[in-house]
Amino acid sequence: MTDRTTSASRPPERHDDRAELARLLPAPADVELPREQHLRHKELLMHEIDREQTQSARPARRLLRPALLAPATALAVACAVTAGLAFSGDDGKPGTSQQATDMRPAAALLHRISDVAGKKEAPTVRDDQFVYTKEKSNGAELGSGKAEIGPLETSESWQVQKPGPVKRLGTVRRGGETIPLNAELGDEDGTKPGLHRPTYRWLSSLPTDPDKLLDYLSEHARGEQGREQDQEVFEEIGNLLGGLMPPRTAAALYQAAARIPGVTEAPKAHDAIGRTGLGIARNDTKAGVRTEWVFDEKDYTYLGSRSYLIKDRPYGKAGTLLSSEAELAHGVADKDGERPSDPETTTTATNSTEQS
Repeated sequence: MTDRTTSASRPPERHDDRAELARLLPAPADVELPREQHLRHKELLMHEIDREQTQSARPARRLLRPALLAPATALAVACAVTAGLAFSGDDGKPGTSQQATDMRPAAALLHRISDVAGKKEAPTVRDDQFVYTKEKSNGAELGSGKAEIGPLETSESWQVQKPGPVKRLGTVRRGGETIPLNAELGDEDGTKPGLHRPTYRWLSSLPTDPDKLLDYLSEHARGEQGREQDQEVFEEIGNLLGGLMPPRTAAALYQAAARIPGVTEAPKAHDAIGRTGLGIARNDTKAGVRTEWVFDEKDYTYLGSRSYLIKDRPYGKAGTLLSSEAELAHGVADKDGERPSDPETTTTATNSTEQS
């Protein structure tokens, strides 16, 4: 029988379906992550680590300030202050005292860094501009069941500063290729400014009282089963360091970090390219991971960080590097993809050996 179907009645052929789908899909995510998306990479890594922990591990509880402790604990607090020690409340939740914390060498160092950071000149950043960051970094992949550290690579990023939700967060350039950074998964209307999209305006809105800032970070830190909540807060602060920061916010962040139990000095700390300096560290004893921050010995500039295993795990031995980064330059750009004319650099710091 002759086919009587006319060409007008047939459904139109769609030769461009694949091209249309390719246009709608987000760009591949196999790029070196800029600072504000670095935590998301860490969370994915820690999720794999958490799977190796026992299922009975309980999520750690948030920090409590001394003022929130039960009155019955007040006398013990006073004794701890006199002795210069950290303490825990009767409910097992960690607490700190300003006087007690100040007695620790790490806290004293963080307060010195805070004083210097608070006296820096505040940059001008408009909502229509882009915050530029250049860094070297690498991270471990666990796809094979073992932590395999990737190569150390240089990346440049331009972060959108618009105050509302945005679907395009900016761009990242690596190896001569520039790729768009899309909104976080699940943010259908765009990603709002916050811990994982820290615009300069949002950073300026954070509490500058260290105790209130610590409460805010404790409440909003993404808790992971098998990790200490104190470590989550420490990591949140670390992901905000470097780059452009309002001086008062930077000062408050360092003072908040000084109040976190378990924060210590790290004399042998170095960043991703081997620059040594003044180190601050904290061990997550549940996950078996240590994170270190490094600061320039002369001007207390933040240089970078490293995270590595401190316990043997199925995916790596103690000492296995999980991630590292080195801050190289930052500034303000008028256009996406355009380097600032006068970026502030950290490449003059001492003892750079280009090691990972």
